[in-house]
Amino acid sequence: MRSLTIGAIILALGTGCALQSVFRAGRADVIEQIVPSGVQIVLERDGERFRSGSGVAIAARPTAQGVECFVLTSGHTLSRRSATDRVFVLFGRHRSTGTKAAATIVAHGETENGGIDLALLRARTEECAPAHFGSPPRLGDPIWVVAYPWGRNLTLVGGIVSQVNWAPPGDPATAPRLIVDASVSYGASGGGVYGADGRLVGIVEGYRTARVSFDGAAPHQSITVPVPGETYVVPLADIRRFLHEVDPPDLPPALQTVGRARP
Repeated sequence: MRSLTIGAIILALGTGCALQSVFRAGRADVIEQIVPSGVQIVLERDGERFRSGSGVAIAARPTAQGVECFVLTSGHTLSRRSATDRVFVLFGRHRSTGTKAAATIVAHGETENGGIDLALLRARTEECAPAHFGSPPRLGDPIWVVAYPWGRNLTLVGGIVSQVNWAPPGDPATAPRLIVDASVSYGASGGGVYGADGRLVGIVEGYRTARVSFDGAAPHQSITVPVPGETYVVPLADIRRFLHEVDPPDLPPALQTVGRARP
């Protein structure tokens, strides 16, 4: 009996180690799948960078002039720019300094005008690695966030869906708002939020902030810092509604299908 017990323990330990190895391998595969779709958004004025954000490639369209890559980002990243400001997308930043491509704004929404806080860009590149759309996540589902905070290197953060705020009764047009506990910071807006299967489930909209003052600081002098674990996400339903409102000739067939789909 004792030998059977010891054998069972050894078998259980061996099975556990094997499962952990499978989990690690599966996670590595998912990370390898999602990271290339993350891009960095750069705004320049008079040849100098003055703002940066994050984005995610969602479709590619071959043309005679090359591959057009369609990139989703946050609408507020493109706010308050002048007519002479230029928008660029950096592709392949996960493995190098990236390839810089000039971008055209296909569609731009802003919440202050009653729209959805999203923007769709188009840029020509041979490094387009579009994400695949997933299904709406549920409370407690694991997620990954891929972004470029502070205009620097790629950051990969894991977490869960920590809150689902449902629409008020009688307002079916409003999609449930999502909050994830993956902490982000300035420049992460527009980054992709992915499910455990590596499929896109949302876009980083922003995060809660708090004002912090210091002992001995001058009156009314403080800094604003992100609140860890309260990251707001534009859900799939809003992404689909946003794409549905874009003029179809401006979209590749794959995105026209996404815009017509319903979660």
